[in-house]
Parts: sequence; structure tokens; C-alpha cells
Amino acid sequence: MDSMLSRFAEAQVKCLGYDLSHTLSPDLSYENLRAVYKSCNAHDVKAVIKRGIQNSIQNSVAGSQVVGGQLPKEEVQGWVEVYHAYWKAVGELLAIQESSTTNGKSSNSSWSTIYESWKELLSALIRGYLSHGFEAWTVPCLYVAGRHLRVFAIKADTERSNNMSLESTAEANFEDDFNPESEKNQMLEDCARQLNRVFNLCLSDRAPIDQSRKWGIYYVINLLFKTYFKLNSASLSKNILKALSAGRGDMPALESFPKSQQVTFKYYEGVLCFLEENYVEAEKHLTKALDMCHKDALKNKELILTYLVPCHLLTTHTLPSQKLLEPYPRLQKLFLPLSRHIRKGELHAFDLALQEGEDEFVKRRIYLTLERGRDIALRNLLRKVFFAGGFEEPKAEGGKPVRRTRVPIAEFAAAISLGSQETLDNDEVECLLANMVYKNLMKGYIARERGMMVLSKSGAFPGTGI
Repeated sequence: MDSMLSRFAEAQVKCLGYDLSHTLSPDLSYENLRAVYKSCNAHDVKAVIKRGIQNSIQNSVAGSQVVGGQLPKEEVQGWVEVYHAYWKAVGELLAIQESSTTNGKSSNSSWSTIYESWKELLSALIRGYLSHGFEAWTVPCLYVAGRHLRVFAIKADTERSNNMSLESTAEANFEDDFNPESEKNQMLEDCARQLNRVFNLCLSDRAPIDQSRKWGIYYVINLLFKTYFKLNSASLSKNILKALSAGRGDMPALESFPKSQQVTFKYYEGVLCFLEENYVEAEKHLTKALDMCHKDALKNKELILTYLVPCHLLTTHTLPSQKLLEPYPRLQKLFLPLSRHIRKGELHAFDLALQEGEDEFVKRRIYLTLERGRDIALRNLLRKVFFAGGFEEPKAEGGKPVRRTRVPIAEFAAAISLGSQETLDNDEVECLLANMVYKNLMKGYIARERGMMVLSKSGAFPGTGI
């Protein structure tokens, strides 16, 4: 405890927010956690912490920025509450670590109790900012508290789900109206509410910008995004973006925040646009995230490209190259077969590749977007038919040959049937061709009485140079 509070005092006098946050980390060895917990008991823990804070501040290095060598009494009380909550959470963590080494015996601790004790720590921090005068430079403490609250919530929900599965197996003969799925993410949903409190705490700060909690806003937003996506409630993120947009007048520009926070925010902003089928905006945000991403952060780049590749397919009809996907074996497996079949206009092979990767595509929420790639594959197949038609005889001697622009519907029908291994009649083919014209993938019109597709002499297939 003394060592922890000495680091607390040093961080306080030097205003080092991240150093201060490390004193609240649960990611310590068993021995260090045990040393903290055994340094006092439940009866005198608050007195020990208060005395330790005051003594550590008094013994801190010269040049202290704390007036009179002491923290204000009210602020000391706030930090006592925070470290008291931390001490109790450490006790729960120790109990569950000890139970894991004794096969779960002699322990009443669980991840749910750890979650509740850690939530108490986060609440103590929030009260510190609202009532005890915690300064804005200490907001990294909220990062540590919020990040681990989410981790503990996920573990608590997993533990609860496993326990309920065992109970339902033991009582398989009984049925009632209780739906265990309704409480599957109970703790994570509560975690989202707690993180919302932190978000509002940062957003509502009216202090001058250099002393404002607003500098913690994007870290908290990114935590909320991760939580909402984990809950399959990505739509709730729109409320966060609306609140952020409403308060942007006195908000620091995104570019002023750490690059890691910028990349994460742009990634989620792009994915949200992607899910709303606003592919142009999605492409803009995801491209920016990819450009700013650290060159060695391959996992993050893979996540960005998972959505950026389908965006490019729809907005610019661009297919990913082998070189682009070379560092990402999983993306190669997912996208290269589709790209190959789209490029060659192989409709049936495209359908099979889409079906083979369906589980992963659905999981990543990109299935419906990739399905639209079939239109590009069909466009390329029709383009091949157009090429196969050759050239018409020049009308004047010495004139340049002109590519045939009147293509019988039957030729397109034969190519589509060959590509999809389905026999289509002319009416169905005409419907497909009309759709291609409507989507601006072809230029021309259908002459039904002659059974012809009359294509434009210039730019019959926009964007392909033909």
C-alpha cells in the first residue's frame, strides 16, 4: 500500500495522469495484489489510505504543484474513497485467483462480484470529479476504470451463461417462460450505462479547454462503440455521435487527440456509415483510419480492410490486389476467390464462393454488401459478350472499324446461362439488362421488337474504358 500511495503522490505533484492511472490497475501479479490487500484490514483501511496519502504528499519531491504541500481536504477524501474501492476490488480478484488454484473451493467470489466492486471504483471516480474537485489531467484513471469494467462485464456474463447452461442441463425436464437469452449480456448492458455516465461527465464539463475533461471524450466514446458492437446494438452509437456533434462547438478538434484514438474513432464511424449503406462516407472514414494506422498494427489494418474492400467494390468497382492482401491470410481467403470470379464474370463460381464464406461474411456484417458484387460480375460477363461481337464493317472505304453495338438478346442469354448454370428466357434476361442500365453499369436500351440490346457507341460500360 505504501509503495502504491508513494507513486500516487509522485504522479500528483507532477500532474502525470497516466502514471496516476497505473496505481489503479488490476493487472498486477498475485504477489503485488496480495501485498496491497494485506497491508490493512477492513476496519482501518480508510484511515490507512488517508494517512498514507497525506504522508506521501508531504514527503514528495521538491517543486510540488500542490499548494502548501497538501491536497485540499475535500480532494483527499475523494481519493480515499477511490482507493478504498480499489482495495475491495483487489480482495475479490485475489479470491477468484486463489479459487482457480484450488479448483473453485473455499471461495464465494465470482466475476459478477468483481464487476460490482469495480463498478463501485468507477462510481467513486465519477463522484470525485463531480464533488471532490478532481482535476482534468487525472482522466486517464477513467480510462483504466472503464476499460477493465468492460473486461470484467464480459467475463461475468460468460460465467453466468455457463452456470445457466449447467442448471438448464440438470433441470432439462422442467420448462417455464424464462428466457436465459434475455440476460445473456446483463453485465455488459449495465457496463454500457456506466460508460455513458463517464461520457456525459466529460461532455458536460464547462471548464476552460486546457483544464477540461473533454480531453477524455474520444477514449470513452471508443469504449462505448466497442461495447455497443459487442452487444449487437451498433445503432445506439448514433446517439453518441449526435451528442458529440451537438457539443462540437467547444470541443477540441479530433486531430488534437492521440492518433490511436483518432484511428479507432474513424474506424467505428466508417463501419456505422457502412451499416447504413452510406458507402461513400464509409470509404472516406475508413481510408483515413487506414492511412493513420501504425504500419505494424496488422490486426487493426485487417479490421479496417474488412469493410474498406467491399466499399471500394461498390463505389469504384475496384477489386483488391494480391499485393494489398498479402499480409492478411484471412482476408485473402475471403476476398481473393470473389475477386477472381468477379473479374472473370463467373456468376456460378461467385455464388459458390459467397456461400462458402457466408458465416464469416455474416459475422462481419458484410454479406449483403458483397452480394451486390454479383452485379459487377454480371457486368464483366456482358462486357465479354460485347467484345466477342467484334467490329462492324466500316461504312466508308478506309474508315475505322466500329465495334458492334447491336447485340442480340439471345447472345446475352446464352452467356448468362453458361455463367450461372441456369437457363433463362428472354424476358428474364431483358429484366437483368434493364437493371444494369438503371444501375449505370451499362449504357443503352432494349429494342424488344427486334430482340436486340442497343449499346452506346461511347462508354457502353461506364468506368471500364469501353
